[in-house]
Amino acid sequence: MTVENPTAPSFVLVRPQMGENIGAAARAMLNFGLDHMRIVAPRDGWPNPAAVAMASGAGRVLDAAVISPDLPHAVADASFVFATTARDRDMTKPVYTPEAAMALAAQKIAAGERVSVLFGPERAGLENDDISRANAIVSVPVNPEFASLNLAQCVLLMGYEWMRQSTTQQGITHEMAGTDWAQNSEIEHLAKHYEERMEEAGFFFPEHKATSMKTNLRNMWSRLPLTRADVQMLHGTLRQMVRWKERG
Repeated sequence: MTVENPTAPSFVLVRPQMGENIGAAARAMLNFGLDHMRIVAPRDGWPNPAAVAMASGAGRVLDAAVISPDLPHAVADASFVFATTARDRDMTKPVYTPEAAMALAAQKIAAGERVSVLFGPERAGLENDDISRANAIVSVPVNPEFASLNLAQCVLLMGYEWMRQSTTQQGITHEMAGTDWAQNSEIEHLAKHYEERMEEAGFFFPEHKATSMKTNLRNMWSRLPLTRADVQMLHGTLRQMVRWKERG
C-alpha cells in the first residue's frame, strides 16, 4: 500500500465509530486539498452510506480511501507518523502544536518522505498502543475543562494548518547520503525482532511490567530518525550478538 509521489500527508482515521464523522472528515480534508484518507477498522463496516451522505461533494475522498485492518498496515509506508491528542500522555515523545507539526510535515514531504497523521475514535481518542507507533504527538491547545474535539473538527484543524504551512516549504531538501528514511513497516519489523529476542533472553521481567516495558521500547524506536541502512545495521547487530551467545 504505497501512495506514489505523495505531495501531502495521509490522514488516518483509527477505528472511527460513526459514518457521519467519516463523511464530515472527508469534506474537511478536501477543503484544504487533502485526499489521502486511510480508515482503520471502521466500527460500522465499509462502505458506509451515512459517510457518503455526509461527504456531500467530497465523495471522491471516500472513493479513494484505503481501508486497513489495523494501524501497522495503515502506516506501513510512512517514514514519519504524527498522533493527534488533546489529553496528556505519559510518553517520552516530541510534542508539536498543529502549526509546528504541519510545518515539519511539509519539510519532510518536500524531501521525499511519506507522512501520516493519526486521528482516534470519537469516544476516547487514540489508545497508548496506537501512540507508541507514532514518531511524535500533536497536542491541540483546547479548553482543559472541555478538551473533547469532534473527529471532523480535529481533521479540519490539521488540514487548515497543512494548507497554511505547506506553501512556505518550497525548495527545502535534505542530503541523505545515498539512502532513504526507513518506512514504518521496517521500524515495526525491527521492533518485533528486538522484542522477540529480548523475550527469549528474559528481559521483560517482572511479568506485570512486561506490557509497559514493551510500550517503552516501541516508543524508543519511534523517536529515532532511522534510515534503511540504520535498520539493517541494527538487525545485523542483534543477529551477531545472538550468534556470539550461542557459540559461547
